[in-house]
Formats: sequence, C-alpha cells, structure tokens
Amino acid sequence: MEQFLQKAKSASRILATMSGNERNRILREMAEALRANTMNIIEANAIDMKKADKENLSSSLKDRLMLDEKRINAMAVAIEEIAALKDPVGKVIEGWITETGLKIEKVSIPIGMIGIIYESRPNVTSDTAALCFKSSNGCILKGGKEAEHSNKIIADVLQQVLIRNDLPKELIALLPDSSREGVAKLIKMDKYVDLIVPRGGEALIRFVSQNASVPVVKHDKGQCHLYIDKDANIEDALKIAVNAKVQRPSACNAIETLLIDEGIASSVLPMFKAVFDRENTQLKGCVLTREIIEVAEASDEDFDTEYLANVLNIKVVDGVDGAISHIVRFGSGHSESIITENITTAERFMESIDAAAVYVNASTRFTDGGEFGFGAEVGISTNKLHARGPMGVEGLTTYKYKVYGKGQVR
Repeated sequence: MEQFLQKAKSASRILATMSGNERNRILREMAEALRANTMNIIEANAIDMKKADKENLSSSLKDRLMLDEKRINAMAVAIEEIAALKDPVGKVIEGWITETGLKIEKVSIPIGMIGIIYESRPNVTSDTAALCFKSSNGCILKGGKEAEHSNKIIADVLQQVLIRNDLPKELIALLPDSSREGVAKLIKMDKYVDLIVPRGGEALIRFVSQNASVPVVKHDKGQCHLYIDKDANIEDALKIAVNAKVQRPSACNAIETLLIDEGIASSVLPMFKAVFDRENTQLKGCVLTREIIEVAEASDEDFDTEYLANVLNIKVVDGVDGAISHIVRFGSGHSESIITENITTAERFMESIDAAAVYVNASTRFTDGGEFGFGAEVGISTNKLHARGPMGVEGLTTYKYKVYGKGQVR
C-alpha cells in the first residue's frame, strides 16, 4: 500500500501546475464520459443490486445503491456544476502590510491528498472525485463492498478521461485493499494522506476516529429533528414534516424525530398521524403522544436511533425550551429545524441549537452540497474545526501565508 500511496501523492502535485480553466475543461469531459457510459454503469450497478437482493440488504441501503439513467445524468450535472464554480485555489483571502513593511497575503491552497471512505452510494465516487480535482487535491476512494462494481466502473470512466489528457490515473484512485485491514492501514498513512473523510454508519465513523493518525473530518450520523412550535403555521408544518421524513428517508438529512409543543399537541397530532399514515410511515411516540394518537411506543433508544428508513419518532415537549433540551440530549449536530411564526422563539432556537445547519420554517432535507450551491459534497461534516456542514470545494482547501519583504531583518 505504501508504494501505491507514494505514487498517488506524487501524482497529486501535478494539479498544482494546472490552471483552473484546464481543470474545468477536464471536469466537463468527465461529465460527458459518464453520460456516454450510462448503460455500462447501469449494467455494473445491476450486479451490485443483484448481490444486495441476495444478501437481503435493507430497502434504504438498496435505494442508496441503485443507479438509473436519471441518477447517472444527475451525477454528470453535479460535475458540470462543480466545474462552473469559482476556483477555490490561489484566492487571496486577506492581505495587509505590517509595521516593518512586510506585505502578507493569506492565500488558499489545496490540502493535498484526501482519503474518502464511504458506504452504499456510488454517486459519491464521482462527486468526491470531481470536488477533489476542482480544488487541486488528489483523492483515494474507498467505497463499500456492496457497491464494488458500480464504484469501479465510475472510477474507470473518470480515470480514462485523465489518461486521455496525459494525466496520471492515480489522481483519482480506488484503494487497492478494500478490506478492514486496508482501511486500518490507510488511516495511519499520514506521510502520504493529509485528510480522511469517513461517511457512513456509526461503526465506521467510530473506528476511523479512534484509530486514525491522519486528521479526520467526521460525517457523523444524521440524528435530525423538526420542532413544531405553538405559533407554527400548521399547513406549512404538515408539508415540511412530510418532506423532511418521507422525500428520501435513507438520507442523513431526513428527520428521525418530530417534536410537538404540548400546547397544540391534542389538536395537531391527529393531523400529523393522518398525513404520515398516507405515506405509510411507521410512527412511534412518547407517553403523551400515545394518549392522543395510537402509535407504537418510543424508547430512549429509539430517540437515539438513525433509522434511515420511513420510521418516525414523535415527542410532545414543553415549548421551545423542551425542544432544545431534547435536541441537546439526542441530536448529533447535523441539522435541526423549527416551524414557527414567532420571531423571538425562532431566534432563541437558532441561537441555542449547536448543529451544522439550523433552519426556521424549512425542511432539513436542504442540508446538501448541491442545494447549498456547492455542486456536490464530500460529506456533511459534524466537526467544529476546519469544515462544518456540507463540505464542498472550499472545505477541501487550507491556506498559507505569502510574505514579501525588501530586506527586512528582525
């Protein structure tokens, strides 16, 4: 593995000599190459889907895994959107002149070599490769075994574009040893790898965080909540709640718990049950919830579970303070939302909740690199240092100080 990483690291330095226009042209070629290979990608994905059926993977995992013409075109569009972004590298963030006459510029630069470990979703292969290439970083990709054939053909398509442009294919490299042991080696290779981004289940995040010597930006679980305040517009609340849970339950930005102000619980809970029954959502509720509507019992373990499925907890809380207390206890720092027409309550919620994205009167499903205007995302960081929330090209840069003098000594 060390020889492989050394070659990938050397290849990444080539990007520093390329212009932003050249990188954008190659990215657009990659987008067209994906479209041209749509049927080949679908055929490879079908092998993974067949294996998923045989191994009885959950419906949410199979939804993440499946590729069709629409999703492959969306992958290509995401790359084109990334190409259209401003160049994040070489940007003067700020500049000043010191009392000694030194001219200092703080300039954005690529991080270097990014290792990305992910599960299930093969579109992550193209999204992250494009984001890394745009920001002049090399990338080492380690997808889940359930998407092995899909990831390989997507990476092959992108690598062929690199080769046609006289660039080393190692700029976008799949980790050759995809075993747990291979991952364990990768996350300790700080001589060659500058950053690890794990995105997947709790077990993967915990393993990487506890064992890596390479710096880690975590994409932790999405334990997201939607709070319906007593001053909410209930028509909006119903619409937003259904979208936040049902539109794509397998996504990390889908809500897992609906919080209801006790002042309106008896009048609005039957409405919420009716709309979620129409969506075949499995509902679980606290004691107060179950006194009003007929649902299964929700335990503390349920409130701490990321279902990634069409299952929703409901809890009746003592106003906004009760909602905040619940989120402080069970939230994962991902995305939280309040529905209210009361500006004071909204601001209290916004200021009190410590999460990467906090919403007022909107669905948590918008926590997404594409929706934020980043084209795509490497992940949704729940870290507080370096990058937080949807991690686009800006999150894949760091900076250095360029200092210009005229013979000064100290």
